[in-house]
Amino acid sequence: MNWYLEAVKKYAVFDGRARRKEYWYFVLFNTIIFVVLTIIDVLTGSYSQEAGMGLLGGIYTLAVLLPSIAVAVRRLHDTARSGWWLLIALIPLIGAIVLLVFMVKDSSPGQNEYGANPKGATA
Repeated sequence: MNWYLEAVKKYAVFDGRARRKEYWYFVLFNTIIFVVLTIIDVLTGSYSQEAGMGLLGGIYTLAVLLPSIAVAVRRLHDTARSGWWLLIALIPLIGAIVLLVFMVKDSSPGQNEYGANPKGATA
């Protein structure tokens, strides 16, 4: 949970680097929270089949949109790639696969143009 809160604290920080752990824990907790909010939306009747989400899920999605982009950009920086690589996700299927590969890659060792390795000197 600390990794999720750390990413939320860096709400719109697009510089620096994010470890795999920070990125994937953020994705995990986002998914869990969204599923719980969707269940609440269905139970309260605020779920819209056409929109594919409910009121609470929509508000949450808007609230974490910027931190999600920011942590993804920092994760790409950790693999020594520009944050602009995030736009590759706009290419159907292939873009998502390429982005997934980038997100699971290990950090580039040592310091790169985006900052020091967040794993520290032990990496």
